[in-house]
Amino acid sequence: MQSVYRRLRHHHFDQSPAQIASFKSLIPLSDRFNGANGSRSASTLATKGVGHLVRKGTGGRSSVSGIVATVFGATGFLGRYLVQQLAKMGSQVLVPFRGPEDSQRHLKLMGDLGQIVPMKYNPRDESSIKAVMAKANVVINLIGREYETRNFSFEEVNHHMAEMLAVIAKEHGGIMRYIQVSGLGASPSSPSRMLRAKAAAEEAILRELPEVTVMRPAVMIGTEDRILNPWAHFTKKYSFLPLMGDGSTKIQPVYVADVASAIIAALKDDGSSMGKTYELGGPEIYTIHELAELMYDTIREWPRYVKVPFPVAKVLATPRELLLNKVPFPMPVPTIFNLDLIEALSTDTVVSDDALTFEDLGITPRKLKGYPTEFLIQYRKGGPQYGSTVSEKVSRSWD
Repeated sequence: MQSVYRRLRHHHFDQSPAQIASFKSLIPLSDRFNGANGSRSASTLATKGVGHLVRKGTGGRSSVSGIVATVFGATGFLGRYLVQQLAKMGSQVLVPFRGPEDSQRHLKLMGDLGQIVPMKYNPRDESSIKAVMAKANVVINLIGREYETRNFSFEEVNHHMAEMLAVIAKEHGGIMRYIQVSGLGASPSSPSRMLRAKAAAEEAILRELPEVTVMRPAVMIGTEDRILNPWAHFTKKYSFLPLMGDGSTKIQPVYVADVASAIIAALKDDGSSMGKTYELGGPEIYTIHELAELMYDTIREWPRYVKVPFPVAKVLATPRELLLNKVPFPMPVPTIFNLDLIEALSTDTVVSDDALTFEDLGITPRKLKGYPTEFLIQYRKGGPQYGSTVSEKVSRSWD
């Protein structure tokens, strides 16, 4: 569509109103990428949120919420929970994806017919991004990755892509809300490259869209998480768990569905969350050792740890980073020994005392023990009921 417009405007036409109207009839969406007065520099986000949008129905999946949301990164961990909650309230969700055709299939079941719209796109192509954003009035960016690949660096995924999305949303002309999901601990001085890139992304987006709502979730826990699952898998395979340092680093893990609920709450408000940053941590602070104890308690096995000093852990994780761009094949995805994760775990990551939190969005986050960690039952060696008898509880697997 954009290429057609570029070819047309190279011809020398008399710019009569009739001819301009005919151009608009051919390409009705092209004007949406300019500001209200044709400017490509003014922010066009609404100042009162999306609470005033026309709603139809009783509020379920077959209703119309008025929200048409493009959710970048919807096929990831947080994405499936957010898409489910958007669809549940009758929103239309545009799902950009770049992987196989089946990568977004599970999301289509979450909404009514035609409400979940997968769209193939290229995150490095501006026209491709404009196409998936064209009919949206809400943009939510979940794109992020905690490890590098041969094709995508931390800076490109967590910073440059986010900045490009903000620039395009600013030029769009019809975006009423923009929500950026960052990470708790994002700071230019963080030892983690990913968190430094997240901080740079926040700064770049705020320059383009001062009305952006930034969410900084802590380590997210859930069925597809990337902390308890790798720990449990490693434990089942090797019968012990490496503890980085002495396991005393403090974190504030949060249930992933609560993070999705926080984003929905921000969308539903009257615009009071616009231009603000929220730090989303769970109700309890854990040390790494205490979180590992919770994992062991859930899978009903006696804990066995090997404490790995941070310098040693970094040495073990470094070969992948050194070989990443030097070998002619993809390197394995890091799990336990992820260099950037080890760097992040070298400092405490908890919610700041003066930060806006779940409470400011009217949400009470759930404690981890119980339903949020029930998915770990799948790792019990004797089936879901293993450990329910006294003899199983007192026996040690290595005795």
